[in-house]
Amino acid sequence: MGEAGVQRQERAVFRPLVAFDFDGTLTSRDSFIEFLTWRHGRAAFVAGLARLGFSGLNYLLHRDRGRLKARFIKEFLGGVTRTELETEAQAFAGQRGRALLRPDAFRAWQRWQAEGARLIICTASPDIIVGPIARGLGADVLIGTRLVFDAAGKVTGALDGANCRGPEKVRRLREMFGDDVHLEAAYGDSDGDTQMLALAEEQGMKVFNGR
Repeated sequence: MGEAGVQRQERAVFRPLVAFDFDGTLTSRDSFIEFLTWRHGRAAFVAGLARLGFSGLNYLLHRDRGRLKARFIKEFLGGVTRTELETEAQAFAGQRGRALLRPDAFRAWQRWQAEGARLIICTASPDIIVGPIARGLGADVLIGTRLVFDAAGKVTGALDGANCRGPEKVRRLREMFGDDVHLEAAYGDSDGDTQMLALAEEQGMKVFNGR
């Protein structure tokens, strides 16, 4: 095949990149909090929050969301095996996943999907929790906060890398798609998404509000 033929083929298979934040953008509620409440029951979840009270007060001083998230993970998921967590995430997706989605965000997702875009979910929530919902939506790529598992495959409570928020979203996108990554569109709902949206031609901040 000649050079012109190769170029035509590359143009034919080109798929624009479109990134969606997950919590508050594709969903109307925080999926990680919803998962923890579903897993433990509301009363046990509230009791766990009470035990984390000191960590919450510390957050007011250090403002480190990753550090606070690690404390949440250790409190509510510490010692859980990867297999168990994957099974529970799948069950949660089946029972609650569709109800979490904003209908207007889902329509935008489907529109881009029909247009052949490569759809990316880029979220601060643990990727192992969001994974089944992302697969159900037909996401091409899921970028999320990664958890550390020990040699026995159990959650340690530490994060594998940084909390996937703000500049970390951009770093992970560049790691996957190159330093010159360009998004056709990006959607978010908080200051943790502004850097990601800056990579996009169409920047949708808080454009979805359906429940």
